[in-house]
Amino acid sequence: MIQLLYLSAINKTQSIFDSASPQAEKINRLGYGFLMAATGVLLLVVVLTVYITIKFRSKANTSEPRQITGNRKLEIIMVGFPMILVIVFFFWSLNVMNAVNPDRGSQKPDVVITGHQWWWEAVYPGSTAITANEIHLPTGRKLLLQLNSADVIHDWWVPSFGAKMDMIPGMDNFLWVTIDKPGIYEGTCSEFCGEQHAWMRIMVVAQPPAAYNKWLLVHTDKATIPIDSLARKGKALFMSASCSSCHSIQGTLATGMEGPNLTHFASQQTMLSGMMDNNPENVEKWLSDPQKIKPGAHMPRFIFSKDSVRAITAYLTQLK
Repeated sequence: MIQLLYLSAINKTQSIFDSASPQAEKINRLGYGFLMAATGVLLLVVVLTVYITIKFRSKANTSEPRQITGNRKLEIIMVGFPMILVIVFFFWSLNVMNAVNPDRGSQKPDVVITGHQWWWEAVYPGSTAITANEIHLPTGRKLLLQLNSADVIHDWWVPSFGAKMDMIPGMDNFLWVTIDKPGIYEGTCSEFCGEQHAWMRIMVVAQPPAAYNKWLLVHTDKATIPIDSLARKGKALFMSASCSSCHSIQGTLATGMEGPNLTHFASQQTMLSGMMDNNPENVEKWLSDPQKIKPGAHMPRFIFSKDSVRAITAYLTQLK
């Protein structure tokens, strides 16, 4: 199911005009209203400019055109019409703001998303499921997202969902979203947050409730036990090296909190916040020299032998 959604999203342009939620639709209607009003005013100004230029142009062998001042009706129209537009759009904007992100009251978040340099972490309250970068959400439900930052200011933005929301260290921000249809929705951090800001991509996998519940159940399980000697060697290396002090893998001694949770790493379609496809070849490249792949990333380069890299790769690629 996830693979089909992923394949259907390839080469699909993500756009603010491709609404996938009622929140985005309300924002788009407001935007279209602004655009139509601005276009109307522009056309009016152009038409009046052309008319006045032609009517009152200088003519040969004539004196200066008659000067007209103090037209009260015209002044009322010139001041009143823009004021009415401003008032209409002011209250329309307030209405959209309240509809898109109403007060949450005592509602608890459905998903807690934390921005890190340069990846996303998603925790699902009420379960032990934790994922990184590839964030799964159910369709047809009004969801409350809690948005936090672990380091600097980030900004959560999925164009098809409409609103953006800043993620500020030490502050809990919240965003409502109702996803209308299943699919892969891409977004990005829209607040400059450091060297790899451009590669802090978002992938939201929106699934029907039944498929989402199945995914959530699978991701509450502990990590897959290695099935071959190479993967078992990779697990031993992972636990004995510093990997386990930065990454968590449920059901193992790896309990680090600095890097992404890798319990179900192999089930993800991409790695490094959408930078590369998740396959053994790319995992090996990353483990061999992280700074060459993603300069500035917080994962240091470990001097592993090629055999050790292959063993750790074998282990990670079995974590379904």
